Amino acid sequence: MQVLTQRQLFFEHVAQTSDFPLALEIDRAEGVYIYSTAGPDGSQQRYMDLISGIGVSNVGHRHPEVLDAIKTQLDKYLHLMVYGEYVQTPQTQLAHALAGTLPPSLNTVYFTNSGTEAVEGAMKLAKRYTGRTELVSCVNAYHGATQGALSLSGDEHFKRSFRPLLPATRHIRFDNWDDLDQITTATAGVVMEVVGGEAGVRVPDPAYLQAVRERCTEVGALLIFDEIQTGFGRTGTFWAFQGVGQDGVGVVPDVLLCAKGMGGGMPIGAFISSADIMRVLRTNPILGHITTFGGHPVSCAASLATLRVIQQEKLYEQAEAKGQLFRQLLVHPAIRAVRGKGLMLAVEFDSFDVLKPIIDRAIKLGVITDWFLFCDNSMRIAPPLIITESQIRDACTVILQAIEEVV
Repeated sequence: MQVLTQRQLFFEHVAQTSDFPLALEIDRAEGVYIYSTAGPDGSQQRYMDLISGIGVSNVGHRHPEVLDAIKTQLDKYLHLMVYGEYVQTPQTQLAHALAGTLPPSLNTVYFTNSGTEAVEGAMKLAKRYTGRTELVSCVNAYHGATQGALSLSGDEHFKRSFRPLLPATRHIRFDNWDDLDQITTATAGVVMEVVGGEAGVRVPDPAYLQAVRERCTEVGALLIFDEIQTGFGRTGTFWAFQGVGQDGVGVVPDVLLCAKGMGGGMPIGAFISSADIMRVLRTNPILGHITTFGGHPVSCAASLATLRVIQQEKLYEQAEAKGQLFRQLLVHPAIRAVRGKGLMLAVEFDSFDVLKPIIDRAIKLGVITDWFLFCDNSMRIAPPLIITESQIRDACTVILQAIEEVV
């Protein structure tokens, strides 16, 4: 009987999301590096991960403190009961630590399994709290792939095959003041990224975010900041909204969404609000929002360790300087612009046809980058926050070599 290889099993039994998956065969990962399975000669390819598994591995792959927290929790208990019924130390300690990073109004945490689920919970929360139905989000924003989150996402190409989606959703242009009057007394919530991620790392005018805050307050809509990509230190402050303005507080939302980098590699997300807003999920109906695995104790333990590493090592304080080093080094006639904030960067080329071969060549040379869903002419760079200056220089040398060889 023929024994299929792992690659063959992958293509035969694992559902594919494109006709051209990267299909890298991975053996292990450590820090900023991912290692392939051994070839016929026993050698392994080492890849520098410049995208952190799409914004997940903020403290690097398999951080020792995250691993210790996971192992400690494994010896105590795994899943016990659906969310919100038992007092579980990993959940309570993580919720307390998260509240400690936030303004007093953001003090109550609802844990989910992912960012998309956090979006879904926040959508329900806004409708239930305001008694309204309309939700506003931005053109070229990405908030997830479930039908509710997809309804908010602002690119028709990714939506048209799945219609009908949720009614009463409206899209405004990000960083465009003229559209703010579309936020009205019919609006339950405005879901907005602090930095536009899949649009190609678009950093708005801080005054615009403040104007959105004021408009939401004026009409009684909840302002929901999606920090699923930007949270946990990626943009230079622990939360991106804290870096808006000079007061260290920033533009404070009514609801905050997080996931990706908060788990240190484990699946977890959350929506965070005030106790007053969050309590509406308790009644009419009872159990207004429920989840079986949300706040899984192992994921919560990993997240708490991740939070502490970022705080203790002040990784967010290093993000801007490291991002600036990428900007300084990535200079080439084929590069049209480098946008970003902290270690969330987009390197712009003329087109996807120019960019894709560069990405492919860089992977062959040992550096993993990517493109953006709604900005396919720009290269995604979002490495683990622990990346060193010498590693940045090595990565940029490879990217420039890939550009030279392709262009």
